[in-house]
Amino acid sequence: MLIVLTLLFVVAFAAPLIFRKLGRSTFYLLAAVPAGGLVWLLATFGRYTVADQHGVAGPNAPPSQVVAWIPQLQLELAFRMDALSAVVSLLILGVGALVLFYCARYFKADDAHLGPFGAQLLAFAAAMFGLVITDDLLMLYVFWELTTILSYLLIGFARQRLAARRSALMALMVTTLGGLAMLVGMIMLGQTAGTYRISELINRAPELLAHGTVVNIAVVLILVGAISKSALIPFHFWLPAAMAAPTPVSAYLHAAAMVKAGIYLVARFAPGFAGTGYWDAVVTVLGLLTMLVGGWQALRQFDLKLILAYGTVSQLGLLVLVTGLGDRDGAVAALGLLLAHGLFKATLFLVVGIIDHQSGTRDIRQLSGIHRAAPALFGVALVGAASMAGVPPLLGFVAKESVYEAFFQQAQHGGWADWLVLAGVVAGSMLTFAYSARFVWGGFATKPDAEATAFKPVSYAFLASPAVLAAATVCFGLWPAPVDAAVQPYSWLFPADGGIHLALWHGVTPVLGLAALTLAVGALLFRYRREVARFQDSTIRVVEAERIYRAVVGALDEAAIWVTGRTQRGSLIFYLFVILTVAIVTPVSALLFIGAPWPDDWVWFDSPVQAIAGAIVIAGALAAVRANKRFLAVLMVSVTGYGLALIFALQGAPDLALTQMLVETIVLVAIVLALRSLPARLWLRTPGRYRLLRAGLGLAFGLAMMGLAAVAMASRTAPPVSLAFPELAYEGGGGANIVNVTLVDLRAWDTFGEISVLALAATGVASLIFVRGRGDKRPRAVTVATGSVDRMSELDELGHRSAAVLTARRFATATRDAWLVAGRTLAPERRSIILEVVTRLLFHSVMVFSIYLLLAGHNLPGGGFSGGLLAGLALTIRYLAGGRVELAEATPVSAGVLLAAGLGTASLTALAPLFFGGEVFQSAIIHFSLPVFGEHKFVTSTIFDIGVYLVVVGLVLDVLRSFGSEVDERSESRPRHPEHGVPHEAPEALEEGVAR
Repeated sequence: MLIVLTLLFVVAFAAPLIFRKLGRSTFYLLAAVPAGGLVWLLATFGRYTVADQHGVAGPNAPPSQVVAWIPQLQLELAFRMDALSAVVSLLILGVGALVLFYCARYFKADDAHLGPFGAQLLAFAAAMFGLVITDDLLMLYVFWELTTILSYLLIGFARQRLAARRSALMALMVTTLGGLAMLVGMIMLGQTAGTYRISELINRAPELLAHGTVVNIAVVLILVGAISKSALIPFHFWLPAAMAAPTPVSAYLHAAAMVKAGIYLVARFAPGFAGTGYWDAVVTVLGLLTMLVGGWQALRQFDLKLILAYGTVSQLGLLVLVTGLGDRDGAVAALGLLLAHGLFKATLFLVVGIIDHQSGTRDIRQLSGIHRAAPALFGVALVGAASMAGVPPLLGFVAKESVYEAFFQQAQHGGWADWLVLAGVVAGSMLTFAYSARFVWGGFATKPDAEATAFKPVSYAFLASPAVLAAATVCFGLWPAPVDAAVQPYSWLFPADGGIHLALWHGVTPVLGLAALTLAVGALLFRYRREVARFQDSTIRVVEAERIYRAVVGALDEAAIWVTGRTQRGSLIFYLFVILTVAIVTPVSALLFIGAPWPDDWVWFDSPVQAIAGAIVIAGALAAVRANKRFLAVLMVSVTGYGLALIFALQGAPDLALTQMLVETIVLVAIVLALRSLPARLWLRTPGRYRLLRAGLGLAFGLAMMGLAAVAMASRTAPPVSLAFPELAYEGGGGANIVNVTLVDLRAWDTFGEISVLALAATGVASLIFVRGRGDKRPRAVTVATGSVDRMSELDELGHRSAAVLTARRFATATRDAWLVAGRTLAPERRSIILEVVTRLLFHSVMVFSIYLLLAGHNLPGGGFSGGLLAGLALTIRYLAGGRVELAEATPVSAGVLLAAGLGTASLTALAPLFFGGEVFQSAIIHFSLPVFGEHKFVTSTIFDIGVYLVVVGLVLDVLRSFGSEVDERSESRPRHPEHGVPHEAPEALEEGVAR
């Protein structure tokens, strides 16, 4: 079972590569995968259908394969194959194999999109197979949404067509909406029962029904998911619109697989929850109404696929109606009709695909004489349509008669409402015969007012798939015993109050009379089709659901435009105002409503130095508010950050102080580099009252956060979890630095998420600046002329030579004894001999110290984050001293490589313990001795810290290359206005100028 599921997914992932080698013939290989699964299923079918009359061994046995996934969320990979799963899997695997085989002749050989299409179609088969064999509600939802996403991709295969894209989006939105409602119902039911195991829920259904309203609402929400997936009213409109998909998609998803997911869900829950309060109302009313509306609409269509689409809607309504009966007769009839419908509807869709492929049209007003041009195709279509209409001796007739029997038995033991339902089912079946005849006549008959349609010969390989399905329809109609044996075990889950069987002949019974009446009235409806059409045209059309959908979507679009226009105004001040206002009002309102306690004791400061540090922070904040220049404002904000670092240090948190100081420095450098592209002044116009508003909002936010923190501390009733961290860090993590061990061991998942965010942030920063790549292809120093980088004008505002520039040139143009690798490339007026010497002295020491912080952080202040920031500062100094070419020389490795190496190293430390029987991110302590240094230990979480180090260095490098090097290069290439200086001169001209 799991091998089949895994093989389906694996081959689906590999399919695009195989298509590159084999072309469209790859479909034959893909078809072999579900075909092999079908062979396995048939060979083992007996074990799922042999059980006692109480359903102990087969229909509701516990799962046969369980793999623990996330125990804390009660999420397991639990799979089982029972009678219901086996029957539905017959359609998924059998029809799936034939449809994939059919695709090899349906599509053109030179279609460039066949690889993704084949992969998606096979992956859809895998998702459907996983959906019907899983025994866990949450996993069922996962597979459910996989089918939704894959159906969206398959329906929108012709992405160049607007209709295909709209139809795909419609199907996605409708089925996703129903799926979300279903998820809520599943969670309600699972939480009420204390388990998400489907088999246990069915067994404990009588106990759960005692909960009343909660279970009733949960079941209704689950039914919402089923009716949206199976296209029942009011969600029926998405299925006809989905006919924009290629015909193989329609044959598989909308006849045999996807729309059957809702039927399967109803069938799965019917044995235990058919007696809930709203079950009959939802299933009976919507099922019967859908059957009648779908059949009535099918008689109005002129497109062969739309006739079948509305016919499918009608049949799905009947399937939900009979599946929801909740007794043995309904169970047998439902599964019999499920198989029959899958066979004849897939047959007819594939026939339509051949007609469209060979003639170029599906319009019945243009098709004429096809039965003469393709007699074999006509025979196959006639069998499929006759089975759909319920004509003996085909499987559709056998299934339809069992449906009549189930409703007739219910009516005999029920009231007038049950007789009314039976009448509605018979009326819907009459419409079914009428649109089945319309399909055959429209697609194959010779019309007196139309010319014979040009029709290309059909190859045997093209016709093989629908022919096999038609043959199965005939075979199991004449010999329905295997089908009856397959579906009976599912009925044992219901009380023993019925006993119908699938058979071709039950004798002369009232049900046989209803079948004959259906055929007769259906034939009359087709015979007088013109009169029926005129009657349909004369009736008042009710509001169509699709129009309501489009109106709702349009209203949402208009509302989104209105809201966006008033909120996304391009004003950073406005955005911050909204964000901070919500951040103030929400927690403060909660504190006022719950009556949270306040601390009894208030300590303003522990020492005078803390008071001084606090005063510095306040002064920096006030100065930032009053600043008129961007640089001054940023500098004052940094003062507050450094003040906080001092407070951390005074409170005995050296790690926090070190990290805060390094982060503040890096952020200051990044912002200053970015400020070069912005105006110097903070305000382009007088801020006026907005400055006071900003200050007041900032003060209110700070006070609100202070109050929230104080209330949180005063509300504590349990000991902090951090009290156990020292022992956990030393005993379990093997380190004395509690902060660092927490980051790389105790809370490694959090840190892994944080470094992933850092990598994404770095990529975002780079994408804002670079069009292609990450700016890694920087010129090396050997290729750059001396003094050519970032040159200024050597003329002042009056056009005279600048003495300062000439002086700088005289001492800086020499290329010998360079303090930096690429220092000579920087324009002389930009060079600072003091900065270059300091950089030459400090760079290597700082890099070595950063590695020391990395390695010593497990027991002393430091760690990968601090070490990476310090290494980033070393690179920053190198860039400031030598320019962009010097940065390229200092970091020949790409920032993307560093980020990937860091994440890869962290991921490796997460997965490696699994190979040794451990858990994810579990660390090991390795003790060893060295000849001179004695006993030592190495903790494997240090490797994770190395990954953090690399990610942080990669982030800083991305910032320097984006806001630094790239901005420098663009400013150099930008032509200067005459009053700001003359264009750059050649190096030779500069030297001549200096000499003069």
